[in-house]
Amino acid sequence: MIQLSSVEFQYGEGHAGDFKIASADLEIPSTQSTALIGPSGCGKTTLLHLIAGILPARNGQILIDDTRIDQLNDRQRRLFRISKIGFVFQDFALLDYLNLFDNILHPYRINASLSLTREVKDRARSLAEQMGIGEKLYRHPAQTSQGEQQRAAICRALITQPSIILADEPTGNLDPSNKSAILDILLDQAKQNQASLIVATHDHDLLPSFDQVVDFPKLITS
Repeated sequence: MIQLSSVEFQYGEGHAGDFKIASADLEIPSTQSTALIGPSGCGKTTLLHLIAGILPARNGQILIDDTRIDQLNDRQRRLFRISKIGFVFQDFALLDYLNLFDNILHPYRINASLSLTREVKDRARSLAEQMGIGEKLYRHPAQTSQGEQQRAAICRALITQPSIILADEPTGNLDPSNKSAILDILLDQAKQNQASLIVATHDHDLLPSFDQVVDFPKLITS
């Protein structure tokens, strides 16, 4: 269960043009898939970052199962995120000096509580095959297309079999023939791991696949 109660956040010091979320309330049951829609700049990415603990809330409560994310310090939020949350970043956030395979496995390199086993490496290869990048695993990001980088980022988000999957425009750089296939993989992985899936998207053609659709501007007072 993910619950946001009266969550507030602000960039800047309140000057004209600064962005803020004055109040946000949201409840997402465990194992449910949710599409988060709204125009560019309305705060969808910010909301995902608040849920993941990448950004600290100014006020309000963010509860994930029994953990108050808003009460954790930076290090605690980071460890919680690595172990519990798979995040697909809109800008991919791949490391240029690592090939795609090592980028996918990166969560296991930075969290001592995760053990990098043969099974994990096999799962990484299997995910890459499903995503259509199995033959590109030993190329670096600069040697691949944006679509291939995006699929590698999705693999990295799924590799730990997280209980929460947050995806920021995960199909934005994919051609139409691949969009539905990639979304199906995200939904299937969420179902297999009994995970909650939240996807920020502009693509209304994908919305029928979700359990619920949240119109972000109607969710908040800003």
